[in-house]
Amino acid sequence: MPHSSKRHNASADTSERREAQGATMKSHARSIRPSSRRRRGRLLAAAVACVAVTAAATAWLSLKNDSTHESASAHTPTVGAGAAVPQAASTNAVTQLDKTFLAKVRQAGLWEIPAGRLAQTNGSSEAIKRAGLHLLDGHSKLDQLVREDSEALRVPIPDQATAEQQRWVDQLRSTRGSEFDQLFVDLLRASHGKVFITIGEVRASTKNSLVRRLATQANVTVQDHMDVLEDTGLVTDATLDDVASTIAK
Repeated sequence: MPHSSKRHNASADTSERREAQGATMKSHARSIRPSSRRRRGRLLAAAVACVAVTAAATAWLSLKNDSTHESASAHTPTVGAGAAVPQAASTNAVTQLDKTFLAKVRQAGLWEIPAGRLAQTNGSSEAIKRAGLHLLDGHSKLDQLVREDSEALRVPIPDQATAEQQRWVDQLRSTRGSEFDQLFVDLLRASHGKVFITIGEVRASTKNSLVRRLATQANVTVQDHMDVLEDTGLVTDATLDDVASTIAK
């Protein structure tokens, strides 16, 4: 066979193979495209179903919450004629003991702050001066707190010390040196010991949160003042006996 005829036949065979391959690829592509479209369709349908389920669940929960709220509201007592006041309201109650305590805290500051100042000028020892500074600091803070609580609770408090407390200040003002030191400790340790008893009663029984807070702070302050007064070494048995005599048996 001539070489030109062979080349022609080879070229024809190659062309036929390419056409066959092309036809196969087209056929394969046609078979893939419908399959791909079917998968996308299934995914879209699943997504729509998921959204529908979520919406239905949300609506059901909303209806359930509304129903629960209505049920709770129906069983919540209202304050009115013959209705019981909720227990939480008792936290605002102010007893006579609470009122007495507010007055005592206020009046303690009205004479002990001047006494603390006198300790700086009339006292003879550093221990007395130190105790006086503790009185000034502690009762200044308590006085601020009790005035705020008095206003918030609408409970009036005194603006003057008692007549007895004013006499104590006059006595301290008229003495100096070691005589002042002993009188200062006698008066202040007895006064703090007695009010300490009242603080314990109030802190243990009050139903008012503001009074409870004040009692807690007063407890810390008075304890500190008794400590620094005892550090002077001048607290006598007679003073402690005087405090003990006021404790209810």
